[in-house]
Amino acid sequence: MTDRRSIAVVTAGLSEDASTTRLARAVGQAASDAVVRGGGQEPEVRLVTLRDIAHGITDAMLTGMVPEPVQAAMDAVLTADALVAATPTYKASYSGLFKEFFDLFDEGALENLPTVVAATGGSPRHSLVLDTALRPLMSYLKALTLPIGVYAATEDWADASLQSRIERAGAALAGMLDAGNRGLAASSAPARPAREVRDEFATVPDFADLLASVQR
Repeated sequence: MTDRRSIAVVTAGLSEDASTTRLARAVGQAASDAVVRGGGQEPEVRLVTLRDIAHGITDAMLTGMVPEPVQAAMDAVLTADALVAATPTYKASYSGLFKEFFDLFDEGALENLPTVVAATGGSPRHSLVLDTALRPLMSYLKALTLPIGVYAATEDWADASLQSRIERAGAALAGMLDAGNRGLAASSAPARPAREVRDEFATVPDFADLLASVQR
């Protein structure tokens, strides 16, 4: 029996009921539903809401010390089998909060992690943000970004086609999970190396040893 798969859903929505968060959750749920429809075990969907750890992300950037809630969010991504990464569109790009979070990961940390990128914005004219901003960022981290992404402008929420695009993206992500479950990952996609979850304090010296070293 295979271990239960997990989908990390990262959202940079800034309000409690942000459209970005609703979009991210919908894509993650669509992927989970597609796995179940295909006869697989329902994946665990891990929601990572960046607004809840925004101060900690900034602290980590400034000090180099990652607070526990931020490390837990990073671990949810590092140990996931698939990723949904969603951001609101600001100045034709991802938000600063979204970029800060992913700046905490080492280059190649998400190597070959199946990923769907998603974004929201006030105008359909910003839909290229998926290709001009999100895909290059995920490419730097070596994520296996699926060609199907989801952009939702304000007007799209009243259009039934949005749900069909969400389900299409979810089905594509579920296909990658299913390939792994059936042991076909090696033939359908590059093998995913283990992503290390690091203890930021593992190399911190013991204070008592430091004091002893300066005693005369």
